[in-house]
Amino acid sequence: MKTSFILSALLVLTVWGAGCASPDARIKRSPEIFARLTPEQQALVKEGKVAIGFDADAVRLAVGAPDRTWTRTDAAGVSEVWSYTTWTNDRGYPLYRGWYHVGSGLYPYYLNEPARKEQEYFKVVFGPDGKVTAIEQDSR
Repeated sequence: MKTSFILSALLVLTVWGAGCASPDARIKRSPEIFARLTPEQQALVKEGKVAIGFDADAVRLAVGAPDRTWTRTDAAGVSEVWSYTTWTNDRGYPLYRGWYHVGSGLYPYYLNEPARKEQEYFKVVFGPDGKVTAIEQDSR
C-alpha cells in the first residue's frame, strides 16, 4: 500500500513537472505576452521554436528560461547570449535534470554522476535592439 502511494505520488509529480516545462503551460501563465505576438510567432511558440526577431519574452514562452546568460561584445556592438544546457554521462547519455530534497536543501540528481558533463545544445543571441539575431542549435 505504501509503495503504491509513493509510485502514484511520483507519477503525479512527473506529469505536473512536465506540464510546467511545456510551451502551453508557459502560455497559460503569460497570455498577455502571447496575445501580442504575430500569428506566425504564436505558431512557432506553440511548437517550442524560436525565430529571428523574437524578443526575450517570446523566447521564454517558447523554450523557457535560459540556464546561463552572458554578454558578448564584437564589431556589431553588445549582444546578450542565452544558453540552454543539458547534462550527459561519460557515454553521452542525457542525465535526469530533476531535484531531490535532502535536509534543508534541494540538489540536482545529476550531481551523483561522477563523470557528468554539461553540454550546451541551444543558444540564442539578442542584438542591441533586444531582438533575436542568431540561433545556434546542436545538430544531434
